[in-house]
Amino acid sequence: MEDLDHRILTALRAWGADPRVARATRALSWSGEHAALWIAAGALGAAVDRARRGPWARAAALTAGAHLVGMGVKRVVRRPRPAHTDPLVRTAGRHSFPSCHAASAAAAALAYGPLGARAVPPLAAAMCLSRLVAGVHHPSDVLAGAALGALTARLGARWMTGARTAPSGEGHR
Repeated sequence: MEDLDHRILTALRAWGADPRVARATRALSWSGEHAALWIAAGALGAAVDRARRGPWARAAALTAGAHLVGMGVKRVVRRPRPAHTDPLVRTAGRHSFPSCHAASAAAAALAYGPLGARAVPPLAAAMCLSRLVAGVHHPSDVLAGAALGALTARLGARWMTGARTAPSGEGHR
């Protein structure tokens, strides 16, 4: 697995030699730091879509939660960042697994998508890819981060939409 991670990362990091790709990668990296882009999107959605303010706010909370869970896992696993690439961006920490950018991006894609934010899923995919082009994560870090974010969003989906479950014993009449 490590050899495959190394080869994929090396190939994708080479895309960063194009100045346009490098600029886009840096912009995505900066905007995704601490889930800022995704939290701002949720706040904007809540401000503009008053009828669904609660779901937007809960979706933003799920997205932030995915980022926080990723940070917790990162502190436990402590996998070092790739050493064989020259990174395009600075990172907030030394540890690589999982990618918190990927965790918050995947959570945002799943949480905001049902609210009609059609641009979020492709932007989230670009965010995940940018972590490899930037040379700051192994591909397995990004996959694990995206899976963690997707799981967080799925676990909180009912809460996000405000769906209620009947207390035990009710609803079976």
